[in-house]
Amino acid sequence: MAAEGAMELKWLRLNLFKNMQYVLDAKNQKLGRLASEVAMILQDKKKPTFDPKEIGIDTVVVKNLKAIEMTGNKKRDKIYYHHTGYIGHLREESFESLFKRIPERVLKLAVWNMLPKNSLRSSRIKRLKIEL
Repeated sequence: MAAEGAMELKWLRLNLFKNMQYVLDAKNQKLGRLASEVAMILQDKKKPTFDPKEIGIDTVVVKNLKAIEMTGNKKRDKIYYHHTGYIGHLREESFESLFKRIPERVLKLAVWNMLPKNSLRSSRIKRLKIEL
């Protein structure tokens, strides 16, 4: 009987809270604050049925990414690192140059690092859509 009740509750959860699409405008918003809001939505922490082991169903669309802001001197001073896999090949790139080349990668990296470090992270980040 307990198993049937749990199954019924799960079915009820899926029907009450259907897939929602959040559309966020990045114009005049700070990068970190926007990224933390997106990470909360992707984890479904805004819903009363939050369960940390579930992937979540909501999608997020971020518009006007080119108008995003950074505080202080971070536009000039922030550096992104990545390693190619070869010895001594640690590459670095400033925020300004990365934002000019691939602006969506800046937000995606910020959200990626704010999501929990587990196997659900890659499937959650796929529900983030970025429009320039």
